[in-house]
Amino acid sequence: MGCKVGILDADIYGPSIPTMFDMEGARPMSINIDGKSKMEPIENYGVKVLSIGFFTKPDQAVIWRGPMAAKALNQMIFDAAWGELDFLLVDLPPGTGDIHLSIMQSLPLTGAVVISTPQNVALADARKGIAMFAQDSISVPLLGIIENMAYFTPEELPNNKYYIFGKEGAENLAKDKDVPFLGALPLVQSIREAADVGRPAALQDGTEIEKSLVEVTQNLVAQLLKRNTTLPPTKAVEITNMVGCSAIK
Repeated sequence: MGCKVGILDADIYGPSIPTMFDMEGARPMSINIDGKSKMEPIENYGVKVLSIGFFTKPDQAVIWRGPMAAKALNQMIFDAAWGELDFLLVDLPPGTGDIHLSIMQSLPLTGAVVISTPQNVALADARKGIAMFAQDSISVPLLGIIENMAYFTPEELPNNKYYIFGKEGAENLAKDKDVPFLGALPLVQSIREAADVGRPAALQDGTEIEKSLVEVTQNLVAQLLKRNTTLPPTKAVEITNMVGCSAIK
């Protein structure tokens, strides 16, 4: 859409962005910025990317405790030459753990997007994610919820929809929590194939997949603009032990 976009793959233990962007085996170069050595994000499809996957082998497990993971994240944030960006997307792992707290402590996040499949088991985790961002000590605005794998459409029956994981679970969660519903993405074989070969599904011009992704993106940007006009800038979170204590209570 003409925007300058970067993706920080913050899934330290299971980085998948290099595969999905056809960057497996790539290694960031070092460049000099104002006398300091910085990592240069790798660019493909017009998107700048940094991931821990660039520094590990495909069959190498990342066995790090929280502080080591946080240090690696900070290096990819502050020791990188991202340049001028309109959007920096941070791809977080599932859950509400160290990685999430480290990111919120390092960056003043403009907002968060929760993604869930429709079934109750997945929605239970989504509810926890919503609760985490809404905590007074964190207070990151929720831009909305996206429903992934909302329905299955077989190639030979393009007009049929099969709700394998349940119907409108994430949409109903958005209504229940009074947050925007950004849209639903189908479970389609070509999406999986596109991710596996590193060609983003959004490039499938003229398909229902592209239309769904464009709709979700437009809704997200609309909510982001609304957030920026109605709420003050977010501050980086001051993480204390009280975050954990309040969760236990």
